[in-house]
Amino acid sequence: MGQRVAVGLKTVDVRDPYRPLRHEQQGLDYCKPARLDMLLDMPPVSCEVQLSNSWNNDDRSLNVFVKEDDKLIFHRHPVAQSTDGIRGKVGYTRGLHVWEITWAMRQRGTHAVVGVATGDSPLHSVGYTALVGSNCESWGWDLGRNKLYYDGKNQPSQTYPAYLEPHETFIVPDAFLVVLDMDEGTLSYMVDGHYLGIAYRGLKGKKLYPIVSAVWGHCEIRLRYINGLEPEPLPLMDLCRRSVRVALSKDRLNEIQSLPLPASLKSYLAYQ
Repeated sequence: MGQRVAVGLKTVDVRDPYRPLRHEQQGLDYCKPARLDMLLDMPPVSCEVQLSNSWNNDDRSLNVFVKEDDKLIFHRHPVAQSTDGIRGKVGYTRGLHVWEITWAMRQRGTHAVVGVATGDSPLHSVGYTALVGSNCESWGWDLGRNKLYYDGKNQPSQTYPAYLEPHETFIVPDAFLVVLDMDEGTLSYMVDGHYLGIAYRGLKGKKLYPIVSAVWGHCEIRLRYINGLEPEPLPLMDLCRRSVRVALSKDRLNEIQSLPLPASLKSYLAYQ
């Protein structure tokens, strides 16, 4: 269902350190925000918080269902000529939020779209289509086409990541991060630790839910909420902890316990 025809395009690796950005792409849109760095350095939320921020079995197409044995995953029935979506349980209006989508590349088919939506966006369409981003109630990234869709029936799609040339394609791995900043009103994505830049602006003042739309029969897609930050300034203690952890680097965080510091401070540095 929704079979994809391969084409002869050059594959781009986001991890290539020698790939320069074009001049117009060297601004702030491509710099990972400091608050995002802080959030990703924090331990993930508990399983209970992950569940409370995962897929909503009461807000879905009838052709998908949340699995009983793993409520972070939904399964799509093999229904032909149908595009089906599901929203997350929580709509975000403030703060910075990051979640991980795990969607096997072999289960994506012709239209695999991930993004955010209001509570009024459609969750089903006849035929195979980019359902997320089809109208003005949702914003999506088509993983196969490397295209951004918003109000797709009236607006042209945009290439994402924006540095791609017409002859290039970007392979999105099985797992990647969605970054929603409701304080700045932006939506972005990360792959393998690399920030791909701002995909959408102008989202401030809305209530937005995680959403995907799928066409592949028996596909299973996981939503794992990583963490969130409220818009208030971070406490000085948190900023100092971040500075120490950056100075150590990820490869040396296991050396925190050997630092000549009181046990309580070492525990704080290690998020214990």
